[in-house]
Amino acid sequence: MTAVESRPAGVALTPSPGGHRPFGARVKAFVALTKPRIIELLLITTVPVMFLAAQGVPDLWLVLTTTIGGYLSAGGANALNMYIDRDIDALMDRTSQRPLVTGMVGPRECLAFGIALAVISTAWFGLLVNWLSAALSLGALLFYVVVYTMILKRRTSQNIVWGGIAGCMPVLIGWSAVTNSMSWAAVILFAVIFFWTPPHYWPLSMKVKDDYARVGVPMLPVIASNRVVARQIVLYSWVMVAVSLLLTPLGYTGWFYTAVAVLTGGFWLWEAHALLNRAKSGVTGGKLKEMRLFHWSITYVSLLFVAVAVDPFLR
Repeated sequence: MTAVESRPAGVALTPSPGGHRPFGARVKAFVALTKPRIIELLLITTVPVMFLAAQGVPDLWLVLTTTIGGYLSAGGANALNMYIDRDIDALMDRTSQRPLVTGMVGPRECLAFGIALAVISTAWFGLLVNWLSAALSLGALLFYVVVYTMILKRRTSQNIVWGGIAGCMPVLIGWSAVTNSMSWAAVILFAVIFFWTPPHYWPLSMKVKDDYARVGVPMLPVIASNRVVARQIVLYSWVMVAVSLLLTPLGYTGWFYTAVAVLTGGFWLWEAHALLNRAKSGVTGGKLKEMRLFHWSITYVSLLFVAVAVDPFLR
């Protein structure tokens, strides 16, 4: 981990005297605009689906071009998200080190960077993958920037539910990259990520709800009790696990994927119900242990989609 300067949220760092901003730091700042850690999760759901679509090893050049295109597209969406949210990012503890807040990147630079990545990624997909993937990629970017960031995020507690559709699109992109078409298998995995997103993000929102309350973003944990949020997490978790098991009876996966889905889904439900029980008991603060489910959610989706990739070789 890299040490950062301690300072109150909302107080932007100023560039060095004379406006000097080191080149290396500037490069890191532009990379940070793309939110690489989030993109890792998106790619985890893209590449395995390509293996399932190919029923084996897909063309590796296609995998590479799809991965690069996906990074550019998601990076553009994330940069534009930071441009739009720069006012509230300066007031929230967890976002107070973002490049626009620290002054390492200017707003106009960020806007131009995001638009450039959107244009380049769309052309990249269209010319090197196929135009269906290009359309899906552009649709995901516009949905995240316009529908989620500009319309839903600051207006409704259901923001992450419907805004999460953008995060489901890599599944469709991975499938279309191989087949240039759609399939029920892709739709089911899309639904898995759709129902995974709220119980993945709400535990984190519970942890940082004071941040969201400070800037008036109505995340569910801001406007509802821990018990209500935990109950919603359990509901979405059950639906997610049920949907994940549809692939096998429809003939898309075999015993290996099914075993992984049952085991990892079962542990998820155990953790979700444990969180609900703690919330019902009135536990607050660190003893609520909401981040246990958040961290497990990342492990869960990683294991599940690795199983998606491995399963074709074991059938």
